[in-house]
Amino acid sequence: MKRIGLLTSGGDCQSLNATMRGVAKSLYEAYESKEIEIYGVLEGYKGLIYGNYELMKPKDFSGILTEGGTIIGTSRQPFKHMRTPDENGLDKVKAMKDTYKKMKLDCLVILGGNGTHKTANLLREEGLNVVTLPKTIDNDIWGTDITFGFQSAVNIATSAIDCIHTTAASHRRVFIVEVMGHKVGWLTLHAGIAGGADIILIPEIPYNIDSVVEAIEKRTAMGKRFSILAVAEGAVSTEDAALSKKERKAKNKKSPYPSISYKIGKEIEERTGQEIRITVPGHTQRGGAPCPFDRVISTRLGAAAAELIKKEQYGYMVGFRDGEIIPVPLEDVAGKLKMVDPNASIIKEAKSLGINFGE
Repeated sequence: MKRIGLLTSGGDCQSLNATMRGVAKSLYEAYESKEIEIYGVLEGYKGLIYGNYELMKPKDFSGILTEGGTIIGTSRQPFKHMRTPDENGLDKVKAMKDTYKKMKLDCLVILGGNGTHKTANLLREEGLNVVTLPKTIDNDIWGTDITFGFQSAVNIATSAIDCIHTTAASHRRVFIVEVMGHKVGWLTLHAGIAGGADIILIPEIPYNIDSVVEAIEKRTAMGKRFSILAVAEGAVSTEDAALSKKERKAKNKKSPYPSISYKIGKEIEERTGQEIRITVPGHTQRGGAPCPFDRVISTRLGAAAAELIKKEQYGYMVGFRDGEIIPVPLEDVAGKLKMVDPNASIIKEAKSLGINFGE
């Protein structure tokens, strides 16, 4: 009897269900019904810590290919607190190991982002059999060209910019669309290019507000009726980029603005006199049905994870590189961020179109 656990951790996104379906359908196909049991660990690592799980059936994975969110729930359990006992003194790591043993698992399949992978690697170091799958709309997991959920989020963020274009054509205003991404700018970069943004501001390229204003005034002088900015929520000015992490955090805490876009908008308004409108799609970027691309990539990743389980090759993340699914050692993934390279060809190509990055 093979006993496999499924766990989704961190923020939700499109294609979590599609990926679990890929794992489950492949396992059910490979084993007789009496040879395989799949358990859902409820609400992420929280469920593993406190022993909340349930036996799942093949029917649970029917009809979820197009369903957003996660049918087994999720939660955020920061990696930096995993070694800290809970309010009742519970050793979280020991508790997770105890739950794993109580469930008599052969392998735990973990779907999540960067923090999730850190904890997954911790569990691997503690002797548990784990296989992970790269989930995040940020596309910032090292070792894979793309993460599931990313393309669906790009579609939604692009749609928001598209909608702004239709109203922008009627007004002489500056429009700012704030896209998710605290530390990396993949989502803003792709949505900005796809949506025809004139200015794209991402965390990896600190912006100079003078350059941003100059780009807007140049468009105005050319007779352009509007300008559209795609701004990552983690965009940072050159001034703030020079501060330490602690200093920047303290400064942001005192900021009167709800987010960076409002600060940028105020500065542009003061310098140009133009009207500013700000749109924040927010969590809509993580919601809804996965796009066809994500459904395909999720199914492939899930099937590959099942193959690793069948071969008892544990301790890997299933990644996607150069069009192929590959296993990536988990210890090589944990703790690393895949940032946008300011010198990458996609940046150079965007600049050749006249897109300004605030430099």
